[in-house]
Amino acid sequence: MTIHSDHPFVPPEGERDPLRRLRGRMPAPVTVWSGGTGASRAGLTISSVLVADGDPARVVGLVDPDSAFWESDPTTWVVNVLGAEHRFLADAFAGTVPAPGGPFTLGSWTDGDWGPVLAGTTGWFGVRLADVEPREVGWGLLVEGTIEHVEVGDAEAMVHLRGRYRQAGPAD
Repeated sequence: MTIHSDHPFVPPEGERDPLRRLRGRMPAPVTVWSGGTGASRAGLTISSVLVADGDPARVVGLVDPDSAFWESDPTTWVVNVLGAEHRFLADAFAGTVPAPGGPFTLGSWTDGDWGPVLAGTTGWFGVRLADVEPREVGWGLLVEGTIEHVEVGDAEAMVHLRGRYRQAGPAD
């Protein structure tokens, strides 16, 4: 077995997609969208998220159409905004690390009115699927929801930048 000092699947420098390289330099929030209750819980790490103020406020995100979260056919869900202490949990919900027993065994979860809520986050919102048909955008589905409830937590937010999780600094 050979141990590489760099990632074995990263294309050589001259063959990398410039759009993906630029997108990777744009900080993105790290969230877990979670729905269902008890044994029917499903969730997915999503960093392609936009929150729009308004009446009603909306959230849009790019969701993997083949994910357990989307295949559970959610009509309500929770957008959990993760802090730096949730790095492993974010990877587990993204499916990039093993989570024996499932990712909901990581962290402390309660079943709320919109879906599973993770304790100790930056905050969360309860969302209801908007009456806008999800549509394919790139490799994902652009999903829109109406924000019905907001809770603000104490943790500092985590962002995804250049392939790594980083803690966002406190506001000045």
